[in-house]
Amino acid sequence: MTQSIEITRPDDWHVHLRDGPVLRDTVRDISRCFGRAIVMPNLATPVTSVEMASQYRQRIVAQRPPDSSFEPLMTLYLTDRTTRDTVKQASASNLIQAFKLYPAGATTNADAGVRNVESIYPLFEEMATQELPLLIHGEVSDPSVDIFDREAAFIDRHLDHLANSFPELKIVFEHISTTQAVEFMESSPTNVAATITIHHLLYNRNHMLAGGMKSPYYCMPILKGSADQQALIKAATSGSSKYFLGTDSAPHAQSAKEHSGGCAAGAYTAHAAMELYTEVFDAAGALDKLEGFASHFGPSFYGLPRNRDTITLEKKSWLVSDRLSFGDQQLVPIRSGQEIHWSMSDQP
Repeated sequence: MTQSIEITRPDDWHVHLRDGPVLRDTVRDISRCFGRAIVMPNLATPVTSVEMASQYRQRIVAQRPPDSSFEPLMTLYLTDRTTRDTVKQASASNLIQAFKLYPAGATTNADAGVRNVESIYPLFEEMATQELPLLIHGEVSDPSVDIFDREAAFIDRHLDHLANSFPELKIVFEHISTTQAVEFMESSPTNVAATITIHHLLYNRNHMLAGGMKSPYYCMPILKGSADQQALIKAATSGSSKYFLGTDSAPHAQSAKEHSGGCAAGAYTAHAAMELYTEVFDAAGALDKLEGFASHFGPSFYGLPRNRDTITLEKKSWLVSDRLSFGDQQLVPIRSGQEIHWSMSDQP
């Protein structure tokens, strides 16, 4: 008899959909099983105003598959020039769910990000007043800091003080990747939550580097050691409401991931995210904790209702394509050409 599990329809609290012709593919994939998704604002031209977010949302919605009720939840990109008025406008719009903090240069399309976190503390005060969460890419971009230490350095330099300085501000420490981040979360105040990606649960830097660089695994924050991976698995499967699902699925064309001038940072997982999370929770003997992590804790933190419908996952293997369409190009997804051992109940 095939093992199966039925859970409340999950949400993705961190995804990159990009823009233009590729939306046809990214929206198709993310809407397969997720009811809602927090959409990142780091387009080539960052989404910095309510009007830009509204237009972007319209482009996303226009690409929803027929009969899909998928709901994109929009965010704004913080820069050194963002004002309190922008925060007030975002709150009044009822469109913007949160603001995103990228340290300048920390990841893809982060060059317009914030150069001095402390300089925008007045914006955090306004966000707390307006009850708009702050989403943080928690890495320093200081080139003198080792790439594997940049998350830990951000905690020490900024996050601990920030979280305690603004107890009324909801903060999401996104895509945590280290034992230090888990330790911080375990002692963090109740206004702080964290998302965990599927690629940081499935893989560590050996998978990326041993035997030669595997570009599909290259992401920011970069994959860490096995001990970090195990700490993340323990956190995700613990049943703690501090942690919830955020794929950070970040598509790049194969040509950008395998470019002679450098590898674009981002792991694409939207094609099979829930199936892969289910694998991890199954392997940890924690399938009973999956629904909380995927479907309950995120809405509770954001003050939104849970989805009313359900999805069913079955322990049935299927083969991932070597390549997926990405506009007029192709991308290489996580687990390309390999089997995944859980499937959606309607998976062919």
